[in-house]
Amino acid sequence: MTRGWPVRLAAGQVGLRPLRLRDARVWREIRQRNMDWLTRWEATAPEGPHDLAPTYAAMIRRLRREARQGRSLPFAVTYEQRFVGQLTVNGITWGSFRSGFVGYWIDQANAGRGVMPTALALTVDHCFAMGLHRIEVNIRPENTASRRVVEKLGFRQEGVRVRMLHIDGDWRDHLSFALTVEDVQPEGLLTRWRASRTRPTY
Repeated sequence: MTRGWPVRLAAGQVGLRPLRLRDARVWREIRQRNMDWLTRWEATAPEGPHDLAPTYAAMIRRLRREARQGRSLPFAVTYEQRFVGQLTVNGITWGSFRSGFVGYWIDQANAGRGVMPTALALTVDHCFAMGLHRIEVNIRPENTASRRVVEKLGFRQEGVRVRMLHIDGDWRDHLSFALTVEDVQPEGLLTRWRASRTRPTY
């Protein structure tokens, strides 16, 4: 067993578990139904459209291999026990760096319910418990829905990564957001997120 993996995490109706081959049908259905919602934020190949995306099975095999090597945490996001999205901690590096970066997407039909902020808070707390020190999320400036997730959780904006990633046919700038373990001590990010949701507003 790799440090911190496999694992199941949950808070209320929101859950995280390893992606499974048998998720293929619902994964494809949600991706197809959300094509307009997701495509403009998806990584693309600079070589052009002839470089086809891998099959779902190939993606699962790659993610499992990286998870076994301690370089990735590939989660299915569930809400009320239904598959609603994906969250992956990528680029996990140990040694003196002890960091990783997170990418995520959710079915638009389940957006706005606090599912992804809860899932990300669960993930950050798990990553820090397993020994990582820093978690980073990089988001295109135009992706306001994704930015709201990290802003709700108090991620620190650290600057712009110029032409960082090839997305939707071109090299795109990203805003960089991060938290270190010191930022969420002692209560943890999930506790802080839950408290913020119950705090009265005036």
